Amino acid sequence: MDNNWKEINGKLTKEFKFKDFKEALVFINKVGDHAESINHHPKIINVYSSVIIELWTHDKDAITDLDYALSGLIDTISL
Repeated sequence: MDNNWKEINGKLTKEFKFKDFKEALVFINKVGDHAESINHHPKIINVYSSVIIELWTHDKDAITDLDYALSGLIDTISL
């Protein structure tokens, strides 16, 4: 699996795979903690053990430094 963020349709996007739904939820909650810490909130799509994160700054309708900052924080999450 490619571990890099991709720019797709004006959004930074990355898919994360986990062993089960419970592990995916732990990850989502940690993403939420990071998002709250910088007041920048992602789109999170969860289907069982897969989590897709989409980042873009809504009021700019573009990818900004905040999106890159949050993507970096998300990449530091360990379970």
